[in-house]
Amino acid sequence: MGIDGCRGGWVWCRHAGGRWDGGLAADLAALRPVIAASAMTLVDMPIGLLTAGADERGCDRAARALLGRPRASSIFRPPCRAALDARDYAHACEVNRRHTGRALSKQTWNIAGKIKEVDALLAGDAPLRKRLREAHPEVCLWGLAGGRAMQYNKRKPAGQAERRRLLSALDPDCLRHLDAVAQAHPRRAVAQDDILDAAILALTAALGLEDAGALGRLPAVPEHDVIGLPMEMVYLRR
Repeated sequence: MGIDGCRGGWVWCRHAGGRWDGGLAADLAALRPVIAASAMTLVDMPIGLLTAGADERGCDRAARALLGRPRASSIFRPPCRAALDARDYAHACEVNRRHTGRALSKQTWNIAGKIKEVDALLAGDAPLRKRLREAHPEVCLWGLAGGRAMQYNKRKPAGQAERRRLLSALDPDCLRHLDAVAQAHPRRAVAQDDILDAAILALTAALGLEDAGALGRLPAVPEHDVIGLPMEMVYLRR
């Protein structure tokens, strides 16, 4: 299964038994039973957060180096855990700067609530940590395309077409599923690129389960945060 945050909550795509399904959940806790029943779920949201000392996670640095320009710009620095409880953006920047030496981007602050959902879910559920792992769609695409980063931005028509061509070549049924999820939910709740990202993660997980030896992670030996969560990104090497 693949999960991505969206305006309406969380969009999910699942590939099981050669068939696709998916939908929209208001919060991540509602998806816990589905995640627990899945062999592997990849989420496009940071897992494992800094507390103090380093200015960024090693997996983010490794992903940025792997993608190169211009796709490296899609890898942002997550907040430290303390910043998740900040009262507003200015306060979050102050807290993050105190712990890591860096402020936060506005984009990062805008998804801080979702990062907190993931962190809270895994902090209190050790068994789920084996099922729910972090991945980044652009890193997954790099692997699915044989070590080639996407040329175009995912929000541009050319970028959507580029990604759809790759998914269609790997699994033609995927596109029918993408379109069905898009038709079932208004765009004010979930954008096309959110659904696309969730499907990319789901296909990566499905292909990885078929060939576990092809699964990679950045970095190869992950760091762990103070509560034991791995700071890594999963992808498929083709």
